[in-house]
Amino acid sequence: MFQDEAGFGRINKPKYCWCFPGYRPTVPCHHIREYRYAYGAVEPLTGESFFLILPYANTHCMNIFLQHLSDEYLDDRILLVCDGATWHRSKLLDIPSNIRFIFLPPATPEMNPIEQIWKEIRKLGFKNEIFPTLNHVMDRLCEVINSLSTVVIKSITGRAWIINGFV
Repeated sequence: MFQDEAGFGRINKPKYCWCFPGYRPTVPCHHIREYRYAYGAVEPLTGESFFLILPYANTHCMNIFLQHLSDEYLDDRILLVCDGATWHRSKLLDIPSNIRFIFLPPATPEMNPIEQIWKEIRKLGFKNEIFPTLNHVMDRLCEVINSLSTVVIKSITGRAWIINGFV
């Protein structure tokens, strides 16, 4: 499984949009610094995924994510491909016995296919919209994550170099 985390919050970045000729689109924008972090793991061969929304991107929250991931796949051995975030390499990390880490080379986010899942989530649920509260952000995030089918996840993450490595 490929793992990563991404922040979702009330700061939004206006995106391109279409409008009729002669009209200038109005896009709401605000800069309120409230975030929650989606931790995720995806399996490109099957499209299976596991997501958890937590308050911070740190070692403590990574431990919570790993324990829940381990519990979800209790009978499986998980090879978790991660980037080099400090909380992925922390000595305080409590890695369950059914999980092993492999680290991507530094500064290569393009090698982690879950990065494209974050882009898809932002495209589907967070384009040119502001949210009145952080709870609204989390509700939308859950809604969009739950709408992602295994077929969609496979199509986004199933890169040839990954698929061929396991066939």
